[in-house]
Amino acid sequence: MKQAGLYAIIILGFLGFKVMTDADRDESGAIVDAGNVDVFQIAVGDCFDNVTTEEISSLPGVPCSEPHDNEAYASFDVSLPGYPEGDGMYEIAFESCLDRFEPFVGRDYQSSSLDIFALYPTREGWAQNDREVVCAVFDMEETKLVGSMQASGL
Repeated sequence: MKQAGLYAIIILGFLGFKVMTDADRDESGAIVDAGNVDVFQIAVGDCFDNVTTEEISSLPGVPCSEPHDNEAYASFDVSLPGYPEGDGMYEIAFESCLDRFEPFVGRDYQSSSLDIFALYPTREGWAQNDREVVCAVFDMEETKLVGSMQASGL
C-alpha cells in the first residue's frame, strides 16, 4: 500500500511539473506564456526558440510579441510511399517550405533577410506514421524576431 501512495505522489509530481513547464495558449490557440511545446503540437503562427539537438521532442514556445528565434508559417503532410533516401526528406521539406515562403513573408526568398528552418519526420518517426513538415522562418543574422513575420516584407 505504501508503494501505491509513493507511485501516486510521483505521478502527481510529474503531471504538476509538466503543467508548470508547458506553454499556455489562449482560446484562439496562440501561445500567451512561454514554456515547452510538444513538437507534434507546433502550429502555424507559433513562435519558438532554438534548441541544440537534432532530434527534438519539444520546443521552447514563446509568445510572438516577445523576442523569439523562429516562427512557424506553414505545415503540410508528405505523401510518399516510403521514406526518401539520403537527404531526400530535407530536400522535400526545404523546397516545399520555399514555395510557401513568399506568400507568407511578402518578399521573395533570395532578397529576404529571413531564412527557412524545417521540422520534418525522421526515419523512425516516419515508421510511426509521422508525415508532417512544419516550416519556420528565422533571421539569417540570428537577431531575435519580435512580432509575426507574416506580410513583414523582410
